[in-house]
Amino acid sequence: MAALNGVKDGAPIRVSVKSKIFPAVGDREAQLVLKDVSFEVAPRSFLVITGPSGCGKSTLLNIIAGLDTDYDGKVDLGPAKNHLAFIFQTPRLLPWRTVYENIALVLPDGDPRHAKIPAMLERVGLGQAMNAYPERLSLGMQRRAALARGFILEPEILLMDEPFVSLDDPTAASLRELLTELWHTHPTTVIFVTHDRAEAIQLGTRILRLAPGKASVAQDVNINLTEAQRQDRAAVLAEQNRIFAA
Repeated sequence: MAALNGVKDGAPIRVSVKSKIFPAVGDREAQLVLKDVSFEVAPRSFLVITGPSGCGKSTLLNIIAGLDTDYDGKVDLGPAKNHLAFIFQTPRLLPWRTVYENIALVLPDGDPRHAKIPAMLERVGLGQAMNAYPERLSLGMQRRAALARGFILEPEILLMDEPFVSLDDPTAASLRELLTELWHTHPTTVIFVTHDRAEAIQLGTRILRLAPGKASVAQDVNINLTEAQRQDRAAVLAEQNRIFAA
């Protein structure tokens, strides 16, 4: 499983969050969640945002997506702003629609991409389940459907918020491999949130680590492992020690 090198065409994403504050509620004081978080993301690179729970990872992703506008700063997605997809922690499949219908739901009527849905479902291993309802699928299969729904849009920016959390190791590993293969086939700029350090190294071309309790960036490092190294636990552990021991 190898990460794709960032392709240098198109405009970079520019993020500058001077501050993000959760307001006081009841007896709880106002909380500074993000402070002076600024970075750029190269087109078609794979940026992983990592850090412990509560450090502002998902909040930052929601700001980039435009789901949270109550902050001081600016996010510039460039021409790609209207071609964005978001894959959440939960698959968010409508239980009264089949897998095929859940994928088709994100496309306008008459969109030529409807014809690509069967092939996409085959690609993610759900060809035999396209007429099944979500309740008949395992969580891993539901997350495969979420990947298919994200990539069928052919987005220029793909945001992912811990999409493989709470899965067993073999299922998570197979989905990471699937994600990388889809990314090679359908290149896009990915911003991926995870608290799993090994996952961050296996997937990313670059890691942005948020500091716990400081609401700011602790590290911004590139990952240059080969395909073989990303599959090698010892190599991943060595890279993990290099980055996170700092």
